[in-house]
Amino acid sequence: MRDRRTDGGEKLGIYIHIPFCRSKCDYCDFYSLAGQEGQMDRYQKALLAHLRETAPMARSCPVDTVYFGGGTPTWYGAKRLGELLKAVKKLYQVEKDAEITFEANPDSADFKALRALRRAGFNRVSFGFQSACPGELAAVSRPHTVEQGDGAVAAARKARLNNLSLDLIYGLPGQTMTSWRETVEHALALNPEHLSCYGLKVEEGTPLAARVGAGEVLPDDDAQADMYLWMADRLAQAGYEQYEISNFARPGFASRHNLRYWQLRPYIGFGPAAHSDFGGRRYSWGRDLEGYISGVLEGGELLDSQDLIPEEERGCEYLMLGLRTARGIEEWEYRGRYFMDFAPIESRLEDFKAQGWAEKTAEGRWRLTPRGFLVSNQLIGDLLERQEKVRLDALLPKVQARYQEKRQGRI
Repeated sequence: MRDRRTDGGEKLGIYIHIPFCRSKCDYCDFYSLAGQEGQMDRYQKALLAHLRETAPMARSCPVDTVYFGGGTPTWYGAKRLGELLKAVKKLYQVEKDAEITFEANPDSADFKALRALRRAGFNRVSFGFQSACPGELAAVSRPHTVEQGDGAVAAARKARLNNLSLDLIYGLPGQTMTSWRETVEHALALNPEHLSCYGLKVEEGTPLAARVGAGEVLPDDDAQADMYLWMADRLAQAGYEQYEISNFARPGFASRHNLRYWQLRPYIGFGPAAHSDFGGRRYSWGRDLEGYISGVLEGGELLDSQDLIPEEERGCEYLMLGLRTARGIEEWEYRGRYFMDFAPIESRLEDFKAQGWAEKTAEGRWRLTPRGFLVSNQLIGDLLERQEKVRLDALLPKVQARYQEKRQGRI
């Protein structure tokens, strides 16, 4: 089943999932596969077919971001990526200044490939750098060395890719505050335009989870909190603006594609496990490479899930996602879009402010502080509970009136 609705001209993002990897890292829970290179050509055919099939429903939507994620897109090959981008530009209304990103691991990103991708139209690269300490890379089975990471950044600059992001992880096995500081300083010396700094999560079913279950000790929550707060302060000193819990950028270089997720703007995903939010529906494709290929090429079922999103649920998402960002939330956006009372939310935000977890900007927007970001799950959960109580309190008189009418025989 395919979605046939459109979003009436609103700007659109396109995400293309490349599920192939040279090897799996011990912490990785994304849908990615090692040793499946023999499927790449068939997968390319399926992606091209799916892009063609979907294009008519997005004919009125200018595309301002395109993102190739993974997996490891550069392991898939520059030629295939260039062919896919060419098809996207032919089939969709891609704006001239669109942000077009590909993810890469340093071991699969040489100068020749990076130059080919830049010439094909890619203008942003995100490297999985993760750590500048060899032992930490080895501890989670990263497929590259620190030297390869440095070389990939140099090759990207030589290829004239002028919007470069590095991913870093804190909380790795054996990591200390000292080694984390070394990683951050090393990354800053490479002068990226953007940094994504993630706390390590032990995902069920991964090799790392098995190791932890067998007794391996990782940096605890307090140690990770110290790493996060030091990093947020250090990046601010270096001129990077924090625009989301884990993301920092020089002015003008925030990831436009990732921002659309947090700002509830529409996007369409292609490939197994890819998600979409388009035409008032959220849907995803199954986590099955062969199922996706055969579903597209032979007409089988692709959908893993689909939901119509009511406005009250969008209101929950507005709070949950907006408070992940430095832009935060604002009373009249909330009232105007979702017709819900902001007063109980603001009252609780005032409590958070007293604890140093939230602040109100001069423009009247509420946002979490770096310390608030550390406990954002608890804070946002608290606000969502209050929002639900407000909704139920507003609904109760209507239900009672309806019940009385029924008792009196008027309905």
